[in-house]
Amino acid sequence: MTVSLLGLGCVVPQHELPQTVAEETARALLGPRYPEFERIAPSFAASGVDTRYCVVPIDWFSHDKRWSARNAAYLDGATELFIRAARAALDSSGLRADQIDTVVTVSTTGIATPSLDARAHADMGFRPDIQRVPVFGLGCAGGVSGLALAQRLALAAPGSNVLVVAVETCSLSFRTDRMQKADIIATVLFGDGAAAAVLSTDGAGPQIGAGQQVLWPDTLDIMGWDVDDVGLGVVFDRSIPGFVTQHIHRAAHQAMDRAGLQADQIDRFVCHPGGAKVVTALETALGLPNGVLDHEREILRQFGNMSAPTVLFVLDRLLSERAQGQFMLAALGPGFTASFLPVSVP
Repeated sequence: MTVSLLGLGCVVPQHELPQTVAEETARALLGPRYPEFERIAPSFAASGVDTRYCVVPIDWFSHDKRWSARNAAYLDGATELFIRAARAALDSSGLRADQIDTVVTVSTTGIATPSLDARAHADMGFRPDIQRVPVFGLGCAGGVSGLALAQRLALAAPGSNVLVVAVETCSLSFRTDRMQKADIIATVLFGDGAAAAVLSTDGAGPQIGAGQQVLWPDTLDIMGWDVDDVGLGVVFDRSIPGFVTQHIHRAAHQAMDRAGLQADQIDRFVCHPGGAKVVTALETALGLPNGVLDHEREILRQFGNMSAPTVLFVLDRLLSERAQGQFMLAALGPGFTASFLPVSVP
């Protein structure tokens, strides 16, 4: 029995943020407080990001915000993105919301209790007996790990329809009170977006295999959030590209072995573009030709790093171009964790 990807939808919020505007705003807000800002400022131009999208307008960031205001913006923005992405995936699959049996919601950039799927329930038209599976804490690995979880749930209930929605509002983590390099880099890279997919053992489409994860011990301080009264503060260690170069090759081969695949059977790695340096490090670590992760760089350029949904934007771009073959999705996230998922596109 196999699980098919019946539909995929990707959306971004309405507020466009060109990188030049992001740099100007960051300079105005952070420059007077952070003496090292001008030394780091060239990162805006070197990031590989031209444009991002935010759930709030740029002037929302002109005054310091507390946790309550940030999370209120998350609830509004993430719920809207959830609905739009879910509807796009349903339209792509040809299914209605009341035909969905299980919904997996992946998000790490805010707290929602009731969860986002419950907040969207009435507008979506889900059934009262829909099974809700909210998932928190996976960060940038959430798109791949969430899709892998949805695949297992679809296998566990043959014939059921599983919707997975990954939604993140990374821009709301922008802060003027933390003068750390990681916060500046997050300001350089992060944008908002959502992606949704419909999976089932019934129907035709790309075949989703069993996902694999690798977690390295003693790496909790590489990526994640610091949480305080002001909000979420990014943990984004400078060692990430080097860690990728050193460790991902072995992790990828472990994932391929568990999936029953050989390296020469992988036609395309589909990677989460965490940043320009990370994409280059992935090519090196995976033994890929320089520049082959072109769709990853293009998604990064157009949308920035949206955390969990970003790799699904890359997959959507490939599928829209009718790419075929054996893919392997790959993403890195807090843990420090690598998540892999084989996808076969006939």
